[in-house]
Amino acid sequence: MVIRRAMRRVAVVLLHLVVLSACAWAQESGYGVGVLLGEPTGLSGKAWVSGQNAIDGGLAYSFRSKGCFHIHGDYLWHFPDVIQSAERFPLYAGIGGRIATGKGGAIFGVRIPLGVAFWVRSAPIELFLEVAPILDLAPATEFSANAGLGARFYF
Repeated sequence: MVIRRAMRRVAVVLLHLVVLSACAWAQESGYGVGVLLGEPTGLSGKAWVSGQNAIDGGLAYSFRSKGCFHIHGDYLWHFPDVIQSAERFPLYAGIGGRIATGKGGAIFGVRIPLGVAFWVRSAPIELFLEVAPILDLAPATEFSANAGLGARFYF
């Protein structure tokens, strides 16, 4: 019961962070929604809070452990000048949290997403590849990871 209550609070806080930052930046055409394919697979959103920082989140289904619902939220730092190219390939790193729920109960963890993005020059589309090591903290301390390919449309 205590874990479920804590899970709801964390989910509400993550959702508020994503929504509030999206509202602040959506006026500048900096909010993207799309899909994430991999582990987990589902919906992805991203809201820019400055020229190089963003908040992203995901609502997805995890195929591990007999399947579970997965929600995560991360604060990201982008490094646009690491890859020198005529195209835009910013690397990014961040920190965030995740909640996974399934038949075995709720799992709470800390994520460290690492990725590379590609901005399509002729369209408001971002393609990305991401790996996120995870340290699960409750109900047991375990190490796991997420990885996936995704695409977001910006408006």
